[in-house]
Amino acid sequence: MKPVVYVNGVIRDAREASVPVFDHGFLYGEGIYETLRTYESQPFVFDRHMARLRRSAELLVLPVPFTNADLLARVRETLAAACAGDPAPGEAYIRMLVTRGVGELTYEPAACPTPTLVIIVKPLVRPAEETFAKGIRLSLVSVRRNHPQALNPLIKSNNLLNNAMAMQEALRNGAVEALMQNHDGEIVECSQSNFFVVRGGVVTTPPLSAGLLPGITRALVLELAGTLGIPAKEGRVTAADLALVDEAFITATTREVTPVVAIDRVPVGSGAPGPITRRLLAEFRRHIAGWAAPVSKP
Repeated sequence: MKPVVYVNGVIRDAREASVPVFDHGFLYGEGIYETLRTYESQPFVFDRHMARLRRSAELLVLPVPFTNADLLARVRETLAAACAGDPAPGEAYIRMLVTRGVGELTYEPAACPTPTLVIIVKPLVRPAEETFAKGIRLSLVSVRRNHPQALNPLIKSNNLLNNAMAMQEALRNGAVEALMQNHDGEIVECSQSNFFVVRGGVVTTPPLSAGLLPGITRALVLELAGTLGIPAKEGRVTAADLALVDEAFITATTREVTPVVAIDRVPVGSGAPGPITRRLLAEFRRHIAGWAAPVSKP
């Protein structure tokens, strides 16, 4: 598989793809995106991702003049171009972006009559299996998540400066992901994933009202916990709570269910992936085994 990019109907090698400098996604960060991956060469839970894309677009008053079927056809076309000539292409990473489009240097939406659609397809780089067996370390960073009245985290926006600054701090601290708090000091999410804790057999993840992105894998894991009979809920989590939990894990499209064994230099629970985290990861993988994405219209 080779990296390719679709831009407004044209598919090019990733090194040759471009958007105009007057695109408001470039100039002002006015745009939204979704990150998907394939299982068995099929985009995973495509309809759920498109539902979130449209929610983000509504919050930005950004038109998305494509049906889900249209978008899926363009994704499949781009996947086919990426896999052309490769008898064993493997799984793909897919990033879909919709921007306000090209216009004059103004904040006036009417200056951009046509939104820009970009689809990036490249080989999926999975975390090493050792990551799931041994877990990862997070860092509780000083960078706070955007206040919902400043830039609502419910919008999966192309403007990722807040996330980037948090992740860069975590990397300086020797961690692989940044754990973020909101303006009130509540734990909300990580820079690229959602966060869960387990205490007394109960799985808890911060509520959307705390100011976080409603992760697709986050929602699926809450559903799978129900099928396993594991109590799971949304609830407030603070930095002080972290020393009291038995387990922790993160969820994301490309990370599935990844155990967290330390936050900064402090072990989580026993310092090893816990039994509930392992059960949820196993159930998640059973769920996606043999899966193929459905097609539907919005």
